[in-house]
Amino acid sequence: MKVRAHIFVSGRVQGVFFRSEAKYEAEKRGVKGWIRNLRDCRVEAVLEGEEEAVKEIVEFCNRGPSGARIMHVDVTWGNYTGRFKVFEVKYDS
Repeated sequence: MKVRAHIFVSGRVQGVFFRSEAKYEAEKRGVKGWIRNLRDCRVEAVLEGEEEAVKEIVEFCNRGPSGARIMHVDVTWGNYTGRFKVFEVKYDS
């Protein structure tokens, strides 16, 4: 079953390759969507794909890359839309 997850990650998540590592993990699993830094120092992501693959990316967001310190992860689950063709890093906030 395909699902959608909208995620906000807070803590030390900027300047630690969080977005690039998340992109790598998502692409490896066929997950589509996007990730971006927010001005309030959080990271936001929208993920779509097979449920197990999306859950694995959510797990990654809970631990982050080695330099990250995750304080809180907020996940909102939703219906798959099929809107995304790739997983991309967005540079706007």
